Amino acid sequence: MADECFGDPRLAALYDPLDPDRSDLDAYLRMAAEFGARRVLDIGCGTGVFALLLADRGIEAVGVEPARASLDVARAKPGAARVRWIDGDATTLPPLRVDLATMTANVAQAIADPDLWHRTLRGARAALRPGGRLVFETRDPARRAWEKWTREESFAGTDVPGVGTVETWHRLSAVDGPLVTFRTTYVFPADGAVLTSDSTLRFRERQEIEADLAGHGYELEEIRDAPDRPGREFVFVARRPDA
Repeated sequence: MADECFGDPRLAALYDPLDPDRSDLDAYLRMAAEFGARRVLDIGCGTGVFALLLADRGIEAVGVEPARASLDVARAKPGAARVRWIDGDATTLPPLRVDLATMTANVAQAIADPDLWHRTLRGARAALRPGGRLVFETRDPARRAWEKWTREESFAGTDVPGVGTVETWHRLSAVDGPLVTFRTTYVFPADGAVLTSDSTLRFRERQEIEADLAGHGYELEEIRDAPDRPGREFVFVARRPDA
């Protein structure tokens, strides 16, 4: 089940205005060019920002997303007809042959259930052509990013056109081994409505991910740094072997 911030239409409509700086996607665009990708599968495409950036560059993009409200936002954007949108996740994809599969931002960590994670890796591999690559990022657990997920550290007031200044903040709920749960609160100015969204992320160790990729038949090519969060994230580049 999708978090409320992705599945609730009122919150899904806020996703882009509350996070307008998507320079984190620049690295993925550069990798698409580096690998000569002409067909890209964006797993957990959300409101479609990355898929549409790919389409702007003449790349055939497929965006898959389980949260219907977020997908509705994506489908309503200018140029959305250039992207193939799929309501679902990587475990139920139709037959595809893509050059590159991506999980940007928090997507890989948001797949917190171990069984779903393994089925996602299998689904992504099946969608890749031989020699195609899977690229995704995940936070380094050693940096303990969740320690700053407090109201004091995260409070923001964002002016949203047609809505007004929406106040938001995060608050840590629980840390249970690799699972970190937090709540995001949204306060709307017009009617004073207060909505919340609970999220759980899995902080996997580097060695665990390396073993998972090997177990599903990937060749790990490289682990890169995330340019927007240097020293805080791992960016995995894994390849489906030619044979």
